[in-house]
Amino acid sequence: MPAAPITLALVNDYEVVVAGLAQLLRPFEDRVLVVDTEVSGIPANPVDIVIYDTFAAPNGSNSRIHGLLASANVGKVVGYSFNDNPQAARDSIASGAKGYISKAVPVEQLVDALERIHRGETVIVLGAPDAPSIMEEWPGQGGGLTAREAEIIGLITQGYSNQEISQKCYLSINTVKTYVRSAYRKAGVATRAQAVAWAMRNGFNSERTAS
Repeated sequence: MPAAPITLALVNDYEVVVAGLAQLLRPFEDRVLVVDTEVSGIPANPVDIVIYDTFAAPNGSNSRIHGLLASANVGKVVGYSFNDNPQAARDSIASGAKGYISKAVPVEQLVDALERIHRGETVIVLGAPDAPSIMEEWPGQGGGLTAREAEIIGLITQGYSNQEISQKCYLSINTVKTYVRSAYRKAGVATRAQAVAWAMRNGFNSERTAS
């Protein structure tokens, strides 16, 4: 008799991000089954693994991971991120996550990693720097922003400075500024205030994520 699929909850502040990941995992329902999709909250149903998508949240958002693990409905937490910095992965593991997986890895590799984590392994799978994401949708995509540019704009919308983004997302300040300039150009804005106004019209969240 085939083993029951691993039950998953997907957690992120953005509905479109959760929906995109659920769609990617749908062909693998015999192995991993999404039973809960949460925007900002704690899964309402008991699950084996929570995939915590860090879109527009600082890596190492320790309080978020701790809050998920405090719930009786949560078995294990896995970080899912654009950030491929090994220190970001180590910090998530130190906060209690049992895995850290890059959004650049193919979905088959993501499912394989989830199965290994379910069996008791601690798994880190990082992608190549600036590899394209497998995610299908994200806020700002309709305005031409890449997923990484959208993450930076999301953090700006929440009130983070370039220096804070650099420190919290394990990026050099010059890399952050490059993403900011590129995103501003695509959005047709020139100032931070204009960028925030544009972001709010395009589905971004202004609530600052706890770290």
